[in-house]
Amino acid sequence: MKLATQESPFLSYLSLFTSLGTLLCCALPSLLVLFGLGATVATVLYSAPWLVGLSRHKQWVFLISGLLIGANFVYLYKIAPKLRPDGAACLPEAPEACDAANRFSRVALWISASIYAVGLFTAYFLGPILMRLDS
Repeated sequence: MKLATQESPFLSYLSLFTSLGTLLCCALPSLLVLFGLGATVATVLYSAPWLVGLSRHKQWVFLISGLLIGANFVYLYKIAPKLRPDGAACLPEAPEACDAANRFSRVALWISASIYAVGLFTAYFLGPILMRLDS
């Protein structure tokens, strides 16, 4: 039963880092160029050329990130509570540790989802909206 408390932070970290990767590769460069900071984007791409490879596969990065974040929501809100009936997954001498880990997992998940939503909006929706407003 300890698997429930060990796996949830792993999925939270994974979803946080995939959403951060999505933001770094696809959304942040677009946003910086939008604000006239194209030289900053060029400097970052010169320093971290692997971001170009990620942005070439933007659809896959967003798809995999979204699936991982969605899977983490399902795990954290549907599966994990069923694995912890009556605190069976928590240590009997430290039940507050289970609550702290659960709270941290939820915070990390919502941060991940927020970063992902900002990245998704910037990479796919902001450009067309601004083009429509410009014409």
